Amino acid sequence: MRALVVVNPAATSTTAKMRDVLVGALASELKVDVAETAHRGHGRELGARAAADGLDFVVTLGGDGTVNEVVNGLLEKGPGPHLPTLAVVPGGSTNVFSRALGRSRDPVEATAEILDSIRAGRTRSVSLGTASATGTSTAPLTEADPGTAARDAAADAAASGPEWTPPRWFVFAAGLGFDAEVIARVEAQRARGRRSTGALYVREATTAFLAGRERRRPAMTLQVPGEPDVRDLFLCLVSNVSPWTYLGPRPVNPSPEASFDTALDVFALGRTNPVRMLRTLRQALAPSPRFRGRGLHRRHDVEELSLTAVRPQGWQVDGDHLGTATGLRLRSVPHALRVVS
Repeated sequence: MRALVVVNPAATSTTAKMRDVLVGALASELKVDVAETAHRGHGRELGARAAADGLDFVVTLGGDGTVNEVVNGLLEKGPGPHLPTLAVVPGGSTNVFSRALGRSRDPVEATAEILDSIRAGRTRSVSLGTASATGTSTAPLTEADPGTAARDAAADAAASGPEWTPPRWFVFAAGLGFDAEVIARVEAQRARGRRSTGALYVREATTAFLAGRERRRPAMTLQVPGEPDVRDLFLCLVSNVSPWTYLGPRPVNPSPEASFDTALDVFALGRTNPVRMLRTLRQALAPSPRFRGRGLHRRHDVEELSLTAVRPQGWQVDGDHLGTATGLRLRSVPHALRVVS
């Protein structure tokens, strides 16, 4: 069977020596070609080429960003039985998708698990999500004059009507608002040479929460078909799996019912303060989360939803900050991709 191994050499825990060991192990069962990503979007190009070439498997060695790019390439022309089966070796700092599939956190052990599954023919189809945005900008807003930017975005939308970006696939999570702002801050620190760690995320999240204005003047509205709108939200997390992410080994689980076998789950917060936010975070970190509190909204197994904002907000898919937007439209696609289980 033919396989393409897509390696992100810049991933947090990926080294050339590890790559060689893992590729050697995979080559014992598969006819392997190896490609290293060289620029942003390269994983998508490689995934699309693998689908066009009719390969049997694509194996990613990298973080969740690498997985997202490859999946978007594999699904460039939509789901179908002809697509390669995806296997994921964890090589990043968090590896949410790999862990959701039950893979070991150790890349060598995860590779052995993948080979065992390939020999036994253990695969499964999983649901994924798509996200389209409107009112987009690739540059984040500055604190200098958010009002002007929001008015300009509103005026443009009123003049020409909303234009939506092409759907972007996500494998485990998407969001509009606070979570995307935190990711943008972390990415800026990584660009300065900082290593991506749980401590860095905590620091940037704390700074963004205490210094930000969104928790005091929430800008977003959640719209689920057949339900009343939920207004004045400052955070909205959309999950395809549980947990939403990890702090080191510890799961952060705002939507514990989320699953590859159901549609999307939603966790949203309205106007809040530090005490309420700490209480919510403790609940999300609990072994068996039970959520209570004012301004907290949760939905399970939602096939489609929309988010709108009166001023531009950051948006993200699978931990990748994609700029700002004034609207986000999300859909669940069942049985979108086959993976090695």
